[in-house]
Amino acid sequence: MAQTNDKFIYVANNHTLLEFDGVRWKSYPSPNGSIFRAVSVAGDVIYTGCYMDFGFWTKDGLGRLSYTSLLGIIDQPVLEDEEFWNVQVVDDSVLFQSLSRIYVYNILDKSIGIIEAETAKAKIFNLRDHGILFQIKDKGIYKITKNRPELVTDDPSIKSRTVVGIFENNDGLVYLTTDGQGFFSKGGSEIRPWQFNLDSGSADLSIYSFLQLKDQSVILGTISHGMYQMTKEGQLLQHINQQNGLNNNTILNIFEDKDSNLWLAHDIGLSILNLSSPFQEYNDTAGNLGVVYTSTVYNGDLYLGTNQGLFRSRSSTNNFDLVPGTEGQVWCLVKLKNKLFCGHNNGTYLVEGNRAELISNVPGTWNIKEIEGVPDRLLQGNYNGLSVLKYQQGQWGLGYKIEGFNVSSRFFEFSDPDHVVVNHEYKGLFHLELNSGKTKVVSNTPELGKGYATSLVRFNDQLLYATNNGVFSFANQDQEFVLDSTLTKVFEAEGEGPMSILIPDDSNNRLWRFADHDMLYIEPSNIGNTPRLSKIAIPSFFRSNLGVSGFENINALGNGNYLIGTSGGYVTLDLEKVVAHDYPIYLTGVTKEYHNKPSQSVPHDSIMEFRFEDNSLGFAYSVPEYDKYTEVRYQYQLVGLYDSWSNWSSQPEISFENLPFGDYIFKVRAKVGGSLTENTASYAFIIRRPWYLSIPALVMYGLVFLVMSFSIHRVYKRYYRKQRERIVKENKRKLKRKKIQNQKRIVQINNERLLQEIEAKNRELAVSTMSLIKKNEFLNAIKDQLKKANNESAIKSVIRTIDRNISNEDDWKFFEEAFNNADKHFLKKIKEQHPELTANDLRLCAYLRLNLSSKEIAPLLNISLRSVEVKRYRLRKKMKLPHEEGLIEYILSI
Repeated sequence: MAQTNDKFIYVANNHTLLEFDGVRWKSYPSPNGSIFRAVSVAGDVIYTGCYMDFGFWTKDGLGRLSYTSLLGIIDQPVLEDEEFWNVQVVDDSVLFQSLSRIYVYNILDKSIGIIEAETAKAKIFNLRDHGILFQIKDKGIYKITKNRPELVTDDPSIKSRTVVGIFENNDGLVYLTTDGQGFFSKGGSEIRPWQFNLDSGSADLSIYSFLQLKDQSVILGTISHGMYQMTKEGQLLQHINQQNGLNNNTILNIFEDKDSNLWLAHDIGLSILNLSSPFQEYNDTAGNLGVVYTSTVYNGDLYLGTNQGLFRSRSSTNNFDLVPGTEGQVWCLVKLKNKLFCGHNNGTYLVEGNRAELISNVPGTWNIKEIEGVPDRLLQGNYNGLSVLKYQQGQWGLGYKIEGFNVSSRFFEFSDPDHVVVNHEYKGLFHLELNSGKTKVVSNTPELGKGYATSLVRFNDQLLYATNNGVFSFANQDQEFVLDSTLTKVFEAEGEGPMSILIPDDSNNRLWRFADHDMLYIEPSNIGNTPRLSKIAIPSFFRSNLGVSGFENINALGNGNYLIGTSGGYVTLDLEKVVAHDYPIYLTGVTKEYHNKPSQSVPHDSIMEFRFEDNSLGFAYSVPEYDKYTEVRYQYQLVGLYDSWSNWSSQPEISFENLPFGDYIFKVRAKVGGSLTENTASYAFIIRRPWYLSIPALVMYGLVFLVMSFSIHRVYKRYYRKQRERIVKENKRKLKRKKIQNQKRIVQINNERLLQEIEAKNRELAVSTMSLIKKNEFLNAIKDQLKKANNESAIKSVIRTIDRNISNEDDWKFFEEAFNNADKHFLKKIKEQHPELTANDLRLCAYLRLNLSSKEIAPLLNISLRSVEVKRYRLRKKMKLPHEEGLIEYILSI
């Protein structure tokens, strides 16, 4: 295993080179069918040893690795079936070691030297004061001087064993061999067995791997016993195996990264140890402990109070034994009067070593506190109120139950020597006044609760009541709790989510509280009255492992160490190891995403232009931080689409689908623990316009638009011209039609007028005719009377005058003119049809046309009625009318 600036390189199963970028593993198959054996890194160049080959890998523009073999520049071929098991980069040289040789490649002049060095295990040891050491089988330990081997020691105790490790201590060199008895030190020229202190099972250790860390401690990797860490003087620091959390007890390789994390390579998989982490876990994998509710150190032993009883661990071991008789729920462990009291579901126990004595059988002891001014009594809160422990006859025991109060009293504090404040989660606060003997409650003043998730503690001589709505302090003058704006602001300054109960640490004058992503504690400030807030970042899984909400606990172990109870064991916190780090964030990959084919990687070290068809992109990013208790959350922004930052997320990748064309800048930052990364990774890219929105396409669209506009204009112009012509033609037709209608109307009007005139003429003709008839009748009447007179001569003269007047041509002309006005074509037509008619015949026809009777015609013709009938008969003859056709009907039809 090796580490580049931002990635880890690992050889898996000797067949595949794996690169881990903090998000995913990328695999690179063996070159030329060879099998990987070893790897080392210098800068961004990866050197590998293979089966029958060795060389190096470099990155291309996409960040992918490509392999270059070095076999072509050596003077002689590699040995048959030669396998390269070790690669070391030392200054300007790279050493490729097989079981038979060491090839020294000079990075500067590209030359390769060969050192014959047969060994049973390919190991090279780079020691600061002793140079580069290696072992030649059955010959001893050598060092490389000017590309040549130089003997360091050929002591029989060394050369007959396989050396897996060499390190320096105060006495000189220490050689570690594969068997448990093969630890030797060399002081001057003398080599002697080296004394070390591991554990009882170290005698049969089979050591396979070795590493000296930056802090000079030594790591031993074994075949079946896990990992040992010891000082360079040989003192055991810790032993970690599969039972403590390793994936496997066989450790084939060890690597320390730049953050002092320890990577262990097993037969299958990897393990990582956060040696510098302030957190250390104890996982109760067997389930013997249960949920830890409280803890303390008493007389050098560690006690844990759990839901399964009270457990004790001797000294610094992690082996816990149940204290007999304490099975069941433990609520508190309190050290008072140099004694250890255990609050239990059964009552109260007095604990000494591995023995617990039940001194109070009042069930459910929540907590125990001293009573000011009364040294022989202790006040304890129980399920059903308050009770008192009393010291008498040299031992502690139950004194009495305080009368007048039966509410469960988990949180209680003295506000003054005679007043006790009790907090109940659901019922609120109770201000109790006790009598002078502290035996009963003389007054009980309730106060409404101010929220949920409540707790009541005393800190820095101040009584504090915490809820989800803030922190309240007790005002003595008002005998009630009022909002403490200073503490509320301090705890909630960063906008943390729901917080735990307050947990006082009287030994260090600290007040603790758990939030979603932080452990917070305040302590008095050296300057001013505002307490100083400190925050320790924790991952979200840790917050959920703290057991039942409202029962979070953290207890001081001394020397800045704290124990935090969890649902499956406990975690220790070393405040001295809590240091601020600056972490970088890297953009580890940019890919083009598709729905119907695999993603394609693209370079992310320069501005890229993507086709519009490739407008779905994925981004991967990471922070090279591998501490289990350091949570990394990411936030991204895509300038050009989203101008605001996204919500925090633990996902180290994001995809954007169907991005519109335009210029973009992808930005990502991270919050490692509670601190932002020192940089914001960014990637600028361009989504090109689609072909149908490209500049040539737009120009073409413009030309097409102009042509279409012109064509449409022409078409519309022609259309509207035709429309206009059609409308004009239609209007002309309408006008013509209207004109015809008007003409018809005029004709109709004229006809009506003519008809009216004809009617008027007819009336006039009728009137004139009737006048003539009346006149002639009158004259005939006078003539008839005159004929009866005696004076014939005078009468005849008058009669002749009358006759002249009756047959007056002027009357006929007047009648003829009136008749022609009424029916001007009749006389002409009948004369054309019957030219043989005389003037009298025409006159008779005119009278008949007027539909006059013979009686009316007679006076007009000045003849008798008989003569009129004769004339009518003769007229029929002249007209040659058939017998069946009437004369008047014929005349009227003309």
